[in-house]
Amino acid sequence: MASPSPRAPLAERIEELLVPGGPLPIVAAGDPVLRTGTVRYEGQLEPALLARFVEALRITMRAAPGVGLAAPQVGVELRIAVIEDPAPVPEEVRLARGRVPQPFRVLVNPSYEPVGSARAAFFEGCLSVPGYQAVVARPAEVRLTGEDEHGRPLDEVFGGWPARIVQHETDHLDGVLYLDRAEPRSLSANQALLERWTQPTAKEAAKALGFELP
Repeated sequence: MASPSPRAPLAERIEELLVPGGPLPIVAAGDPVLRTGTVRYEGQLEPALLARFVEALRITMRAAPGVGLAAPQVGVELRIAVIEDPAPVPEEVRLARGRVPQPFRVLVNPSYEPVGSARAAFFEGCLSVPGYQAVVARPAEVRLTGEDEHGRPLDEVFGGWPARIVQHETDHLDGVLYLDRAEPRSLSANQALLERWTQPTAKEAAKALGFELP
């Protein structure tokens, strides 16, 4: 099935996108929709259509699988993203990365700002950049503001791995990919990552590949 025309009204395009059912196609890096930014959600979709779109994002994220998905990643330039992380990781990884379970959440018109000056650097990947990961240094703690899918205000501080997830997904809404913030020398194919860099932190990778950590 052809992708909905970008010139069609937004609601019509989303209706077309949802027709096949199941997971939505994920847009790969190189598509302009990942770079042009998004428009604020201000009720452009009827509540029932918004609910169906959010559910499609959830289905697509889980099927990928991933811990977050932004609307541009399915070709929709709306400022909406979803996150969810069951965090099935070993205890040493949980402690090193601050990776704790996150329930399914919808982020509408989110924005973030650092809390404090601490930064954390870990390997990070993206569903729109399959096959690779790279080390990204990000604020260790951020304040996220916005709304949920029901219009209720969101104002929350995130730390550890959840802070990384909300930054990654909010960046998508601004036309920013994680590679824009990554340490270039750390870029690794997934197979190399599995063979060499599965440690809880990126210290060994930094030493061997020749880059600095914060």
